[in-house]
Amino acid sequence: MTNSVAGSPPQMFAQVSGRQGALADVAVLMPAYNGQADVERTLASFAEDAPLYALIVDDGSAPPIVAPNVPGMQVEVVRMAQNGGIERALQAGIEALAARGFQYAARIDAGDLAVPHRLAKQRARMEAEPRLAALGTWTQVVNQAGEPLFMLRPAADALTLRRTRLLIAPLVHPSVMLRVAAVIDVGNYRVQYPAAEDLDLFLRLMERYDCGNLPELGLYYELNEGGISATKRRKQITSTLRLQLRYWNVLNWRDWAGIAKTLLHFVTPYRMLQKVKRAWFGRGV
Repeated sequence: MTNSVAGSPPQMFAQVSGRQGALADVAVLMPAYNGQADVERTLASFAEDAPLYALIVDDGSAPPIVAPNVPGMQVEVVRMAQNGGIERALQAGIEALAARGFQYAARIDAGDLAVPHRLAKQRARMEAEPRLAALGTWTQVVNQAGEPLFMLRPAADALTLRRTRLLIAPLVHPSVMLRVAAVIDVGNYRVQYPAAEDLDLFLRLMERYDCGNLPELGLYYELNEGGISATKRRKQITSTLRLQLRYWNVLNWRDWAGIAKTLLHFVTPYRMLQKVKRAWFGRGV
């Protein structure tokens, strides 16, 4: 793993203490594999009233990701020696942020867009509630043309998220701000559950900490239907089922329903599932 930084030598980013502003302890964390234009568009979408720092974990892109010049933002690129998947990229990213002294990691994926002042709102809530280890937001899902498809509105409070965690995704991963120390405490991102690394992390965090959501729009998530491969989808469903069986509470009917829902995904075509989501979430449910 090697480092490169836009406009400054790597040693200038060794510690967070030298940075200024209300978001000095927050880092945007973005894994990326190719897609230079998407990386640039996503980082440019951040609008905050303080300087920002962003860490891109380049997961073996060819050509390598180049740190874009974004006004008001310092951008560092950590390069993985080879493509190892998002799980390893995020693991390396959290380790790098912990070493640099950051308290919060604000997740986003290349191609998604941040709503203005998302980071300030999330940090304020997490500062006020020290038990919060992860805080997401509502998310508008859009197609590649930017047209709205449906809105994801996960529950705001920790208790509801614990009750429904195996039935409904508790947080939208690219919208989440994470407390770096808590992520390290529970073992960081892991590779044991391919394509479900986010659910694996959230379930472990919920065993020791609280997770929540801001009940307002914080992210525009781009759904690339043509980019979903059958192999990755099947891995995700399998990993999700393994996690559900591991955390299954036989006294919670929602856990039973969640397992049934996952089993149904095995036999339901992807595009049909997207139609169901648009019909269901589009009604504001």
